[in-house]
Amino acid sequence: MSERYEDRDLICPLCRRAIPVDVPQSRHHLVPRLRGGKSGQTVLLHQICHAEVHAALSEAELARSYATIEALRAHPRLARFIAWVAKRPPGFMSRTPGSRRSARG
Repeated sequence: MSERYEDRDLICPLCRRAIPVDVPQSRHHLVPRLRGGKSGQTVLLHQICHAEVHAALSEAELARSYATIEALRAHPRLARFIAWVAKRPPGFMSRTPGSRRSARG
């Protein structure tokens, strides 16, 4: 789902860069919808940031341990991603860097 807010400047809470209106963006449910967060809090992220969150963490991990922006920012893979993407302009778009999360056993 993509939303656009043209009447104000938005900041991505994950990477803390501006979200220009012409850049893909999406809402992230802090608690995944299928894990009880259907009507819960959401945050607007750059699409690249949202994709990285879901590449790094499973729905169960998000619900159990990463249901806040602070927890997401502290995750080692996401912290590396944030440091990397912070060097890019706010409108930067790319495929999600790195591999998808490995299977948990």
